[in-house]
Amino acid sequence: MNKSAQRIAPRVFPKIGLLVPLIGLMLGYSIQADEPVAESATSADIVLVIGAAGEEEFGKQFMEWAEPWQRVAASSSTKLELIGQNEQGEITDRDRIKSVIESSAVEQRRPLWLVLIGHGTNTRGVAKFNLRGPDMSAQELSEWLQPMQRPVVIVNCAAASGPFVNALSAPNRIVVTATKSGSEQNFARFGKYFAQAIAAADSDLDHDDEVSVQEAFIRAAAETMAFYEADARIATEHALIDDNGDGKGTPAGMFRGARPIAKAKDGSELDGKSAARITLVPTGDRLVFTDDELAQRSEIEGQLDLLRQQKPELDAV
Repeated sequence: MNKSAQRIAPRVFPKIGLLVPLIGLMLGYSIQADEPVAESATSADIVLVIGAAGEEEFGKQFMEWAEPWQRVAASSSTKLELIGQNEQGEITDRDRIKSVIESSAVEQRRPLWLVLIGHGTNTRGVAKFNLRGPDMSAQELSEWLQPMQRPVVIVNCAAASGPFVNALSAPNRIVVTATKSGSEQNFARFGKYFAQAIAAADSDLDHDDEVSVQEAFIRAAAETMAFYEADARIATEHALIDDNGDGKGTPAGMFRGARPIAKAKDGSELDGKSAARITLVPTGDRLVFTDDELAQRSEIEGQLDLLRQQKPELDAV
């Protein structure tokens, strides 16, 4: 296999990798290992933001949590923009984030990952991520992301990050927060476990050799709760994931494995379906797909989801 064919594309959905070549024959296209790979099939860009530490102890932890992201980026040949460790000069970290987002608002299917590691606050109904210099509010980030022409994955690992779900939720966007509300303001440890999960092969719940956003979220939330239980502490953070644009978010406890085991009170669909289709780097070897092939695979998985939903009715016939 040539070097191009060994590059990794963002995953679109679990358990379909082995089906695509077969289904491709039926759709009239094929995937060959030695075919040239389009540049658009490379992995997503990552904007990794290290917030203001406040104390040296927290700063060391934040840098440790950033390391798995850097390793994943290096192993997947993903461009990573690290903000929060360089000399600021006249440009603040807040301005750098805005500038990077603006320059990344191009039309493509590769997602932009925005990972926020640090502290957060929620004062007078305004949720912010704490930076060196001026902080960044959820509303400001929402405004910066409005022109975005590509999928976006936002992982806010800070305390009081829950309101970022309400502010940032939108179609073609995945939002993960360490807390369920702005009132959970104690130091959040979710970022440690999410970073470990996104880079660990045993986070792969559906055994498809890839770790999706949803799988990393479920594992990180479980390990966060295990931390509090082991020390007999009252949990002060409850992670949420939102990917259907309704701005409500879904807690990890509503999933068993990668499948939802509960329904929303109003009967609406739970989050997680889109998050299960996006990954940063797989843990095994597979062919690299072009953007068009990824789109076709996503469509096929959508049809499979519909069949799963109809299964009870089909069994009754």
